Amino acid sequence: MATYCLTVARLQLALGQGARRFHVAAALNAKAKVTMSRFEPNTSVNYDKLRSNIDIVSKRLNRPLTLSEKIVYGHLDDPVGQEIVRGRTYLRLRPDRVAMQDATAQMAMLQFISSGLPKVAVPSTIHCDHLIEAQIGGAQDLQRAKEMNQEVYNFLASAGAKYGVGFWKPGSGIIHQIILENYAYPGVMLIGTDSHTPNGGGLGSICIGVGGADAVDVMAGIPWELKCPNVIGVKLTGALSGWTSPKDVILKVAGILTVKGGTGAIVEYHGPGVDSISCTGMATICNMGAEIGATTSVFPYNHRMKTYLEKTGRGEIAALSNENEDLLVPDSGCHYDQIIEINLSELKPHINGPFTPDLAHPVSDIGSVAEKNGWPLEIKVGLIGSCTNSSYEDMGRAASLAKQALDKGLKCKAQFTVTPGSEQIRATIERDGYAKVLRDVGGVVLANACGPCIGQWDRRDVKKGEKNTIVTSFNRNFTARNDANPATHAFVTSPEIVTALAIAGTLKFNPETDFLTAPNGEKFKLLPPTGDELPARDFDPGQDTYQHPPPEGSGLKVEVNPQSNRLQLLEPFDKWSGNDLEDLQVLIKVKGKCTTDHISAAGPWLKFRGHLDNISNNLLIGAVNIENDAVNKIRNLLTGEFGGVPDVARHYKKNNVSWVVVGDENYGEGSSREHAALEPRHLGGRAIIVKSFARIHETNLKKQGLLPLTFNNPADYDKIRPDDKLSIVGLKSFAPGKPLKAVIKHIDGSSETIELNHTFNETQIEWFKAGSALNRMKELQK
Repeated sequence: MATYCLTVARLQLALGQGARRFHVAAALNAKAKVTMSRFEPNTSVNYDKLRSNIDIVSKRLNRPLTLSEKIVYGHLDDPVGQEIVRGRTYLRLRPDRVAMQDATAQMAMLQFISSGLPKVAVPSTIHCDHLIEAQIGGAQDLQRAKEMNQEVYNFLASAGAKYGVGFWKPGSGIIHQIILENYAYPGVMLIGTDSHTPNGGGLGSICIGVGGADAVDVMAGIPWELKCPNVIGVKLTGALSGWTSPKDVILKVAGILTVKGGTGAIVEYHGPGVDSISCTGMATICNMGAEIGATTSVFPYNHRMKTYLEKTGRGEIAALSNENEDLLVPDSGCHYDQIIEINLSELKPHINGPFTPDLAHPVSDIGSVAEKNGWPLEIKVGLIGSCTNSSYEDMGRAASLAKQALDKGLKCKAQFTVTPGSEQIRATIERDGYAKVLRDVGGVVLANACGPCIGQWDRRDVKKGEKNTIVTSFNRNFTARNDANPATHAFVTSPEIVTALAIAGTLKFNPETDFLTAPNGEKFKLLPPTGDELPARDFDPGQDTYQHPPPEGSGLKVEVNPQSNRLQLLEPFDKWSGNDLEDLQVLIKVKGKCTTDHISAAGPWLKFRGHLDNISNNLLIGAVNIENDAVNKIRNLLTGEFGGVPDVARHYKKNNVSWVVVGDENYGEGSSREHAALEPRHLGGRAIIVKSFARIHETNLKKQGLLPLTFNNPADYDKIRPDDKLSIVGLKSFAPGKPLKAVIKHIDGSSETIELNHTFNETQIEWFKAGSALNRMKELQK
């Protein structure tokens, strides 16, 4: 795939020279080398490597390939020798670039510093989007964030400068929108330290969310491992129209596949219906594919992508994508492991929730369903934007509805917030009048950042514990995620439906059929939303918020104050002792859903993402203890008293008691945050035993030297009691495909033995033995 035709200059110049819109490392045709932009005059890359690898693999497999396979196998480290079996073998891959958001970049860069390497081996960027809390409005909140997070921003900027990583300053926008505007292109493979990295699939890219340790591997020039994904095909027919939006496609798919139905698979959209969806609409669909557990999602190259590339200053890349279109679409007759068919002409607007993104309802039904279930009908707040739905098209369609209401003298009954996806989007919707319309209808335009979507919201209109409803165009709606209130019923839907419902103020409003009442008593219906896919004029790039690393950064220093409560240099984890893990105390037996939000909460805890010891004080504080149905209240078996999960874990660690967590299905779904793996390791955990894992979290646990294990018989979950001790045996002969055993020791003196499965390969077993993947990397440098 994208082979960089550079030597020393490849790292510096592939990141750009300070321009906002053209920092792209794109695959270009070697026969017609094209300069990336006027800001990267010496950077040219080509499709030759991708084509060469695909040709090799196609001959080996002797069958048509899906688009997912073309791009993934096109990035194999060894296309000749790599064993390729979907769902079974581990692939060694060479991604083209790395992107990190500021909350996860802190730990990723701390790990990279610990590696001792002088510079990143692939183009990499840091994006400041997670640490800006929504409170008053965009400008004020941004300034407050700069002051509060100055230490962290300075660390990331200086680390980026020293190690050759581009730095997008606070206010630039959300990582995934920046990637779409600047770095994604058809055929690229990018990994990002955020679970919604798949957003780039809307531009024909394979973009995969990972933990920071995976990013360190790629930045270090080490082949990156991924279990060979299955491929789920979603065939789209018909065409979108009226109130139905791209968001409704993924809301429907989430209802079909559930939050774990895509695990271990890439979701590949195809069929004639694809052409009715804009490029940014395809990105929306791919973005929320994270909520079904998919490795990533992708669309085939088409004219909508070409137009987007041209409009974002990458016309030469579009031309070369056209020339290499055969690489960027699936082969005729290719095989999908599962097929879902959706007729877009028949698809109705959807709204999913509350408390889980796969509980799908047609908007026409949500009022009656809410009444039946006792969900609050009054909508307190409507929120549009986020990385999922903050494009120019999204804002335009929302503004078209707001304008209709204003023309009739109406404003939103609910509070209403607007989050632009990037500085470019903010500047352009300000110029074109959309922002004014959204403000006039009652909206508050927030900073170009994640904000309420990730819990960065200083919400004050309801008290904690007060039952209420919010509707958002976000991607995730787990309990307490947006506002730290477990009683908030959050629903996810399209920006158009959010806007309509915010105007109406109730879930019992179906904009397709119901009437609003103007102040003069006139009854009227909202016409279906309209909006331009892209601005008629070029995008306004707004303020330049990109910092390019200097040509030589080896002389720069990155300092971390030992007294800081925000940043902490890492100490290596201890190596495996060489023996079985005996008498592990059950720290907590988790009941039901346990996402990474339950394991390592975001919101106010984001400020500690660079300080492992401090952020470990949120370990599993949101998980439900099966012993008492309480959160953050577990029994300390050494004292007999109840305490918070982190407090008990620290007490066990202080007394040299190693421990284990027992969990349910799809443990660790949600965010890519590796803190959910670092924290249990830091506080003395040795194993996590569950019915099933979410992909990213399972890998993150392996990277940090923990044992993620699954019950061979899921019913064995019921055999373990909260006061048990477990011994994990068979580690001296630990091998791929060979189950381990656990001896469960009950407090009454009885015991029983169960079988535990794992997905470790040889390389990952070496991580475990070394104590972590980072420890193993250092061993190999000696």
